Amino acid sequence: MRNLAKLTSLAGALWLAASPALAGDVAQLQVLGFSKGGNIFAFEEYGVQDGSGFPYANRYYIDTATDTFVKGTPVRVRIDDESAPLQAAREKAREQGEAIVKQAELDANQGFTAGSNPVTELSADPQRMVVNPRPVFPAIDEPLEFRLNEFVLSGDEVCASQGETKGFRLLRIEATPNGTTKLLHEDKSIPKSRGCPTGYGIGAVQTYGGDSLSAYAVLIWTRGYGFEGPDYRWIAVTGRL
Repeated sequence: MRNLAKLTSLAGALWLAASPALAGDVAQLQVLGFSKGGNIFAFEEYGVQDGSGFPYANRYYIDTATDTFVKGTPVRVRIDDESAPLQAAREKAREQGEAIVKQAELDANQGFTAGSNPVTELSADPQRMVVNPRPVFPAIDEPLEFRLNEFVLSGDEVCASQGETKGFRLLRIEATPNGTTKLLHEDKSIPKSRGCPTGYGIGAVQTYGGDSLSAYAVLIWTRGYGFEGPDYRWIAVTGRL
């Protein structure tokens, strides 16, 4: 019996080693850029859904003055065919986005990625990012500092059945001696498009401007319940300087 137990344990270990690891769907982030003048910020998230295997691509176009979606957006594309290539979904989303802001205009106004922490980064603080807004040394701009706070926030009945859900607030900390703390965003409820979020983190800061800074976007990852593991998606908080 002892030998049988050992063989059973060994067989189980070998099965686990040979089985594919379950993983959630981590959307890839692609900063698309700004419209000329920095009035609109655009980014894309794309990937393959866990469970269904369907490719998807979402494009977000945000008015940086009001931090609201441009009319007719977001652009959401999903191809309900697991054999379809991911690029097909991305191309379809790009075609729809052309009616909002031309890709050529976004390409010409990329801005600058002043800070970046992917979801796989383990050493950085996901709830605080301080950046020099432009690659100028010695710096001629005041640092931009953003802090994110999570808090428990009730979702709908579906979310409640899965466990605790969270909202977030985002602060901008001015670096000057008499600088103030500015509230950029605070959830009052959880949008249905966000699903059932369980956590957040600052993933990147994108800035825009030539002779002087004029706009920024803080890219925030959201973690939620997925079919095979936690799913990660992206949202952005924008502003003018």
